[in-house]
Amino acid sequence: MHRTFLALNSDPLKTRLDLIHKQANDHITLVKAYSACARKLKLEISRQLKMFDDLAKNFSDLTSKPSYKSSLFETSGNLDEDVLRQFEKEVKDRVKFARLLIAESKENYDNQLKIQKLKDTIFAVNELLGKAKKNGAFASLIAAKSIPKSLHCLAMRLVEERISHPEKYKEDLPKAEFEDPSLYHYAIFSDNVIAVSVVVRSVVKNAEEPSKHVFHVVTDRMNVAAMKVWFRMRPVEGGAHVEVKAVEDYDFLSSSYVPVVRQIESANVQMENATKEGSNMKFRNPNYMPMLNHLRFYLPEMYPKLHKILLLDDDVVVQKDLTGLWKIDLAGKVNGAVETCFGSFHRFSQYLNFSHPLIKERFNPKACAWAYGMNIFDLDAWRREKCTETYHNWQNLNEDRTLWKLGTLPPGLITFYSLTKSLDKSWHVLGLGYNPSISMDEINNAAVIHYNGNMKPWLDIAMNQYKNLWTKYVDNDMEFVQMCNFGV
Repeated sequence: MHRTFLALNSDPLKTRLDLIHKQANDHITLVKAYSACARKLKLEISRQLKMFDDLAKNFSDLTSKPSYKSSLFETSGNLDEDVLRQFEKEVKDRVKFARLLIAESKENYDNQLKIQKLKDTIFAVNELLGKAKKNGAFASLIAAKSIPKSLHCLAMRLVEERISHPEKYKEDLPKAEFEDPSLYHYAIFSDNVIAVSVVVRSVVKNAEEPSKHVFHVVTDRMNVAAMKVWFRMRPVEGGAHVEVKAVEDYDFLSSSYVPVVRQIESANVQMENATKEGSNMKFRNPNYMPMLNHLRFYLPEMYPKLHKILLLDDDVVVQKDLTGLWKIDLAGKVNGAVETCFGSFHRFSQYLNFSHPLIKERFNPKACAWAYGMNIFDLDAWRREKCTETYHNWQNLNEDRTLWKLGTLPPGLITFYSLTKSLDKSWHVLGLGYNPSISMDEINNAAVIHYNGNMKPWLDIAMNQYKNLWTKYVDNDMEFVQMCNFGV
């Protein structure tokens, strides 16, 4: 129906009719659009398709009804207001029904709505995943840092044995082998008796000449008695030598000389204050900068008569004779280590704060990082390069922890920067404490395997596929191991 502007203005009811008719036509178009979209979708919505088609037909049929056609659309006179009111009511009823149907079906047809709903779902899932990861990491950290009952039991049994039979455990004079530079010397710093025993047993069982191997075990004051009793009750096979000492036996490790000791003392004060105030949770961690971890920076002073020494972490297992490490030419460098970088991962930029000018000016952010866990140190080169002095300087600069966070690897990377010789990767395979995808060929070919990560082999959360590589070196014949239910 085409009406001129003048015609519309001639009768107010005709204007009203035109608006109602336009509203009906708009909804016919909308219903047909949804009907067309419905045809492209699956058969489950065939019922809705029929409803859309019927609704569009109802709109069209309404304008074609004889009573409305003659009274409203084909008349040249004034419109019948009662008929117009009835027509308007029927149009509104159909519009209302159309809107209800479209609202119910909109989720299926409105892409923007579907995209937004998908984004909302993804966001919600990501939030849940993030929370789950944090909770999982926290739970894993608690499991890793907590002392298992079996370890606590073992330490208590060993101390009880010493108290019950003091005559058996009198201190011996130091052996000459402890300072003999012609032998193969190892440094192991740990408070875990069973872990140290596994490291020592695995070295000795794979050594060609065990009697030429000397182990320097350093622990804390709380565990030194247990450690000594263990190696007295279970002497190392093959005539290898074990020296057990406490950190406190090294008098030079005082706050006046060692920055970390001074920082630990300061942290202890802050921890006491934090406990009183109920804040600063980071200072409540008992493992906050333990001195035991930082002994590695004092090897030349701890063992002044030695030329080379192999540093082993307590979460490694040795699978081959390691004497070949002493034969490697370090080319004047101090540290022999396996590098860990690949692609952009494990570069200096991940460990040091390159936004700090001191770091930015002196180091290459793309320099390749290396691993602690198995490191051969040339102590003569160390003394010549004054590495401990370098370490002290940087540790003092980092008292506020703006150069790097906690840990011993970042200061190690700095101290031995340009002084590290890269070793073949088969000497030291890492990741058995977090990576379930290491190939068994790579593991079997390794001289040393390292359970770095939270899933230590002596914990219940250890990965089963790697655990037996560690447990086979546990001394299960030791009575206290049986009594303490290690479950290995």
